[in-house]
Amino acid sequence: MQKVEGKYVYRAACGIFTLLIATGMFMFVWVNFITENNQTGHLTGLGNLGMATLLYAGLFYFIGKWIGAFEIGVTRMAANMASVALTAFTVDVLEIFLSMAITGKVGFFWNFLGKYVCLFCLQFIVLCALTYPMVVWYRKLFPALRLLEVYGDKRHGLHAKIDGIKYKYHVEDTVHYRDGIEEIKKKIKKVDAVLISDIPSHEKNMVLKTCVDMDKRVYFIPKISDVIVRYSEELNLIDTPLFLRRRIGLNTWERAVKRFFDVILSGAAIVVASPVLLVTAIAIKYEDGGPVFFRQERVTIGGKRFMILKFRSMIVDAEKDRKPHPAGEKDPRITKVGNIIRATRIDELPQLWNIVKGDMSIVGPRPERYEHVEKYTQMIPEFSFREKVKGGLTGYAQVYGKYNTTALDKLKMDLMYIMDYSLLLDLKIIFETVKILLRKESTEGFSAERAEEMHNG
Repeated sequence: MQKVEGKYVYRAACGIFTLLIATGMFMFVWVNFITENNQTGHLTGLGNLGMATLLYAGLFYFIGKWIGAFEIGVTRMAANMASVALTAFTVDVLEIFLSMAITGKVGFFWNFLGKYVCLFCLQFIVLCALTYPMVVWYRKLFPALRLLEVYGDKRHGLHAKIDGIKYKYHVEDTVHYRDGIEEIKKKIKKVDAVLISDIPSHEKNMVLKTCVDMDKRVYFIPKISDVIVRYSEELNLIDTPLFLRRRIGLNTWERAVKRFFDVILSGAAIVVASPVLLVTAIAIKYEDGGPVFFRQERVTIGGKRFMILKFRSMIVDAEKDRKPHPAGEKDPRITKVGNIIRATRIDELPQLWNIVKGDMSIVGPRPERYEHVEKYTQMIPEFSFREKVKGGLTGYAQVYGKYNTTALDKLKMDLMYIMDYSLLLDLKIIFETVKILLRKESTEGFSAERAEEMHNG
């Protein structure tokens, strides 16, 4: 228990230090600006400096906490650095407009823009350089948690996934749930935490209660019913606890607001990304003379079918037999340009036109091929729940999963999004999308065996 509490203290200290450094660098820029532009004396005094500093520190804290800038040791080092950099960038952009409001001078826009660009570049270098030793020392001070896996008849590769995060977890022992609760208790005493794999609900509940009783951390795979319960509403109408699960999906107002922001943001993104779109189109055409775009039928809200638009990243006629052939690791069908645009997600940008047309949303479950929807729905009847909202360019399963994440796991993550929907959640997923560009595994292809399995149905 002391080791766990020590993690929180260390993480809090690192967060405070990061906040002070970022705010101190901002104060230097602000004071320098006042010195250069305070000809009339209206910017002098501690009032403006104090207000600007408090606003900056407050924004950095809340935005940083929201997107994980202070979660030292919780995620991978690259993700920590990306979170800190993204926080600094977002706050610096907001500060351009806040600084104009504080000074009352709209004409200072270009002055502030130049200052804050320099500030961000310096913060990016300094804060990322500070994050590296913070993470290194965290891993030295707090070794990986020793886990006991309680597994069932189906392993699902959970052991390997968790054990692969070597800086955070180590599966030290395993036990089958049929060995009985007494045997499980004996093994729990020797570890730091328990990992419950896919086991029957009754046995899972027994192990959960045992872990609570023994003050042990417990990690477990949620079932679809667990996801539904998690996002249910608490009611206190009678002297018996009640949960209420309302309809799944967005109401009329939420759909209207979401559509408004979809059109505005996707339209702006098309304008900003137009140079990248043009260069990519030329590169694809130049490589093999084939078509620039790739169209494919996908399924969105209510089971509606539409043609999704992407940059072509594979050879022409990569699916001659008209059957799905999921991309495997080091797939020979992927072109040279295709390797680049898939790794950087540029191949997805033409879908902005699908969003403008109304086929898709910026954030939502990934639109699947009709063949896959049919197959997955036969295996998992609840897979159709994903069709309660429009498919998205990015989404919960895209940022927290991988390209080759199983259909069941994607469904659970998409249900977490649908049942907890808000514009703030959309914004957070957009931020997370920027961060995952640094993660190679998020674009991992299917293994040869898995790709063949999906092809054969």
